Amino acid sequence: MSAITIRHTTTYKYKRAVAFGRHRMMLRPRDDADQTVREADIKITPAPTEMAWTVDRFGNHVAEAEFEARASELRFESTIRLNHAPADLCEATIEDFARVFPFVYPAQQRVELEQFMAPRSADPQIGQWAATFLSKNGATNTGELLRHMTRSIRTTFKHAARQEKGIQNPLQTLTIRSGSCRDHAMLMIAALRSLGMAARFVSGYLHLEENDDNVSGPGGNTHAWVQAFLPGPGWVDLDPSCGVVGNQRHIRVAVVPEPDEAVPLQGTWIGEESDHLGMSVTVKVKSEAEGGTLVAGIGS
Repeated sequence: MSAITIRHTTTYKYKRAVAFGRHRMMLRPRDDADQTVREADIKITPAPTEMAWTVDRFGNHVAEAEFEARASELRFESTIRLNHAPADLCEATIEDFARVFPFVYPAQQRVELEQFMAPRSADPQIGQWAATFLSKNGATNTGELLRHMTRSIRTTFKHAARQEKGIQNPLQTLTIRSGSCRDHAMLMIAALRSLGMAARFVSGYLHLEENDDNVSGPGGNTHAWVQAFLPGPGWVDLDPSCGVVGNQRHIRVAVVPEPDEAVPLQGTWIGEESDHLGMSVTVKVKSEAEGGTLVAGIGS
């Protein structure tokens, strides 16, 4: 288990002092079996008049801040310390009936997973592409199916950072064979759901070493990946942008059916459109086990 410190700073700059509306934050990592938050602190400048923390229906931590002061700069500095235990997909933990695909979730599980099984694309090309990962004899090893699809997206699709908000349509990502980690994640979710498997969107922090070429590299873009539900182990992490199965370098902040529910920081301000000068984000992750400083982000 590693002790990890995460420092995430977001700064908004304006031409003159403006007023601020409510801001919603999803910056505190989840408390899951393989990751436990030890300390969580957020410093906001100017200081909010009210600050409230809640846990949403998926177990994600959400904070909301209200402001009265005007300012030409709004700054959020989040510092997190947590314990993290890397884990791979252990096929021995998968229930016997689910080790070969296709399988059917038990009735009670299916009810609980329904929102994570809703089709993401009505276009048959997504299902046709997903079917290429199935064995021609009709029986496919479930673990190999997930590994093959995850690694195939990594090796056959281009990772392209996008600063625009929102997600590409999965069919567009499939067609142009390019997209951000958010786009890759949503393509894989659409493909898995087309096969009848429960899948959800994850945003969080990813360790990036200096020689890591899996994503944009140190100081690069934010990150998102996928979880699929398997009877036995439960939710399994799948990162198609990096070609990684498991949570070796992944720290979850939010898990949701749809990506617009996992925006790290959003809010409003009152002023002229020309007053907004820009936003900057810096995220640093230090792992005591590795003894180095790594750079990452949330939810691109």
